Amino acid sequence: MDQEFPALERELTVLLRRARANSGEMAREVHPDLESSAYGLLYRLDDCGGQRATELAAYIGVGKATMSRQLHALEGLGLVAREPDPADGRAWHVHLTDEGRRRFRTVREARRARYVRELAGWDPREVAELARLLHQLNRVMEK
Repeated sequence: MDQEFPALERELTVLLRRARANSGEMAREVHPDLESSAYGLLYRLDDCGGQRATELAAYIGVGKATMSRQLHALEGLGLVAREPDPADGRAWHVHLTDEGRRRFRTVREARRARYVRELAGWDPREVAELARLLHQLNRVMEK
């Protein structure tokens, strides 16, 4: 096996462990009772607008039962609202509430400021390249 792949595996293992911990931290910054994947869910809703619960589950990479549990918790906290999908009454359409959007954006801006501080010594082209490569990796992992 090429030398690059054991090094890649090591770095991805550390990165993913830290990312999971940071995701939980970010979710708790929005609300102390949220699960780690809730931040990604809120991010997706803010970024793309309302979506079906099944689309959100596929994007986050969780099952329908997990998504239902998370949406119920977020709805109980007043961060999201669910409505029957007009195109399919069996499906749910989910969107951020005004409070959910406000709380999420406050945390997101603080996180972005932290990234700016932590990567201040990087060349902006390196930051852009890292984002491009991570996006490419995420697309490959979706399959």
